[in-house]
Amino acid sequence: MKTILFAVVAFAMTACCNQQTKCEAEELASTPVVYGEVIELPAPDLSRGMNISEALQNRRSWREYSAEKLSMEELSGVLWAAAGINRPENDHLTAPSALALYPITVYAFFEEGIYRYEAKGHRLVRVKEGNYMVKAGAQGFVETAALNLVYVADLTPYNERKFPVEKAQYLCGQDAAGYAENVNLYTAGTGLKSITRGGASPEVLQVIGLEGEQYFFALAQSVGK
Repeated sequence: MKTILFAVVAFAMTACCNQQTKCEAEELASTPVVYGEVIELPAPDLSRGMNISEALQNRRSWREYSAEKLSMEELSGVLWAAAGINRPENDHLTAPSALALYPITVYAFFEEGIYRYEAKGHRLVRVKEGNYMVKAGAQGFVETAALNLVYVADLTPYNERKFPVEKAQYLCGQDAAGYAENVNLYTAGTGLKSITRGGASPEVLQVIGLEGEQYFFALAQSVGK
């Protein structure tokens, strides 16, 4: 009986160790980002990170970042949290939107270039090559952070509905805040850092390549380690 009990305990310990090793390997999985014309992001790992209560407990604004870059897995999670599709049947996103119009486009600023996030396909498409991080914000840490997100609103859907400009901008700001807070909770729950910022360079839209009164800067965010 003792022999059987010992064997069961040994098996359980071995299985536990194997599982721990597997978890550690999964935690340490880190694929470098290749900054080409298109960055095809892997599917987000929805099992990663803390529960929502723990993430809320850890959430804070960070103003110090290392120069370490995000991995493909981390980048995928951040962008999916911001504006990924979580209901494929109607292409609705992780963040709420007034009237479900989703006027916000997420632009990712890296040292290597500016990319537009496309929720359909879960990928980044390069719009400009080169380091324009300084255009994403005035604070010194903006250039240090691995990633800066710029949330740009397109008022066209509201103009078509005859919304007053002030009302449309207000609604777009609310939408952008939802995107940003999703990222804040994701970073807080996965060991990354982030901060939501209300300002960027006046030339940020021009740098991205957007012209016309229907576009306006809604919000920005720095993400890193």
